[in-house]
Amino acid sequence: MSVEKHQRWLDMIGLLNERQARLYVAEKALELGRGGINQLAEITGMNRLTIRKGIQEIDAGIEVEATEYIRRRGGGRRRIELDQPRILRDLAAIMKAATAGDPMTSLKWTNKSTRHLAKELQAQGHSIEANTVGRLLQDELGFSLRANVKSRSAGHHADRDAQFGYINRSVEEFHKAQQPVISVDTKKQEKVGNFKNAGRAWENKDRHVNSYDFPQLSRGKAIPYGIYDVYHNVGMVNVGITKDTADFAVDSIARWWQVMGKRRYPKATRLLICADGGGSNGSRNRLWKVSLQRFANRTGLRLTVCHYPPGTSKWNKIEHRMFSFISINWQGKPLESYETVIQLINGTTTRTGLKVHAELCPKVYEKGVKVSTAEIQDLNLTRHDLHPNWNYSIGPQT
Repeated sequence: MSVEKHQRWLDMIGLLNERQARLYVAEKALELGRGGINQLAEITGMNRLTIRKGIQEIDAGIEVEATEYIRRRGGGRRRIELDQPRILRDLAAIMKAATAGDPMTSLKWTNKSTRHLAKELQAQGHSIEANTVGRLLQDELGFSLRANVKSRSAGHHADRDAQFGYINRSVEEFHKAQQPVISVDTKKQEKVGNFKNAGRAWENKDRHVNSYDFPQLSRGKAIPYGIYDVYHNVGMVNVGITKDTADFAVDSIARWWQVMGKRRYPKATRLLICADGGGSNGSRNRLWKVSLQRFANRTGLRLTVCHYPPGTSKWNKIEHRMFSFISINWQGKPLESYETVIQLINGTTTRTGLKVHAELCPKVYEKGVKVSTAEIQDLNLTRHDLHPNWNYSIGPQT
């Protein structure tokens, strides 16, 4: 809604008396829905509390009043900044130490609550309430209350765009050759037990969970390692119970191959693995490469690995095509046992046909496994021309 576009509408409001204008603007705010009160307060200059009062009158049922006191134009309570000229200066001084802003847009914001600001001003002799502080901050001093938004990566690698293009070309080449392409990653580790799980779910009664999330109250930890078949929209999650290691990651891929992969791709000779650049399947993880070599030897597959550049893990397809839906499916539901974890993952589906199979992996994994230089030199590893640390192939050893 813009002032220019609705100038005739604003002119009509000027012909109404105080109560009629209040009810008319309140009705428009209800039509706009979420954010309507703030939007119309900005356009009309009407106080937000006045618009809310009009909405309350509409909800209660509008009654025709025989007489109603209508103030003269410009009447009503004087603004506090007129009666207390120092209040804006004092408020600005309080905010000086707690102000952030964007120099490109002149936008300023604070994380101090209006209630605490009102108390500080009252201590200086001003008579003011929290709602009025909020109006002064926004309308007079140009502040707004904002939250952090995750939108900036730590850096932009010079080969980032080239690597994305290389991954896309590799996926297309494998797809045309009818060779499997998987996206892999470890989902966030979860404590198993009667703990609060973020989100809400439809229930016929409240679920009562532990007041504290102390590790000693848990029954263990669940480490979901996912494998997502990019072109068939199916995936598998291997739920570990000890450590997220490279051996665990490759064992999870091997389990996917046994359960799903080789049945869907009986003629496969190659496998493309798209993975993040860090963690248990990181590009610098030596045990990851050694474990892949063992997997290649057992299956006879030639494995091609393409890592995403640093700071781009959210582009990994498994994140937004599978993990996000698992999180939605179990939100608001305590992960009380490993059986619950497996059931909730198995029950994850989407309208586009996503199917997920989950298994529990009871094997014990230990961190700190050392890989010798001789083992690395013995790998049947071929590095690609474009960023060889991110793109390489491992074939079976003869």
